[in-house]
Amino acid sequence: MINEYLKQNRSVIQRAQTFNNDQLERHAISPQGVGWNGEESQSIRYEQLLRILPSAPDTGITINDVGCGYGFLWHMLSDNNNIVKYRGYDISDNALVTSARAQMSAADDRVEFHHLSDIEIADYSVASGIFGMRFDFEPTEWHAYILDTLDVLDQYSRHGFAFNMLTSYSDPDKLKNDLYYADPCLYFDICKRKYARNVALLHDYGLYDFTILVRKT
Repeated sequence: MINEYLKQNRSVIQRAQTFNNDQLERHAISPQGVGWNGEESQSIRYEQLLRILPSAPDTGITINDVGCGYGFLWHMLSDNNNIVKYRGYDISDNALVTSARAQMSAADDRVEFHHLSDIEIADYSVASGIFGMRFDFEPTEWHAYILDTLDVLDQYSRHGFAFNMLTSYSDPDKLKNDLYYADPCLYFDICKRKYARNVALLHDYGLYDFTILVRKT
């Protein structure tokens, strides 16, 4: 499935790679270097996404971080003894990011980083910020890309997955033409009808986005 996904969404992926390389050239290894507006807001987003994880699992947890950048999420997981394997996946192989990932992998054998083409099934998957930057694609094209990506998250997650998106409830004077502002009710409905009965919509954490948790078991 993943090879077909990469082929079908090649134009989006190539545009994202160009953007990622440009951001890294400007900002180096930093939240801004992977397109975030700051470390504090990204920490808040990951806190919401990680609510997909069980607090008292029966066995060790494996987790996929799709769109991992330089692996910031691992800093929030490294003290969690329930995590037996963290796999970060991305479409960019910039030398700066590769170096940062190599250092993290060398420091902890629970950590791996790979190109998205090598994704494996994990217990849970999370994706932060990969749907916000629409570039110059039409909204209908971007929506189709999102649906394809949600299928990937579902296919490679045993027990559940979580993702976030910018919200259509954002203040009108703050909207930007190259960003995608999603209707949270639409994507909640899609996930509820297609992926699982247990779906949560989180829209109360003070940012201009929302998080959806899909619990398959």
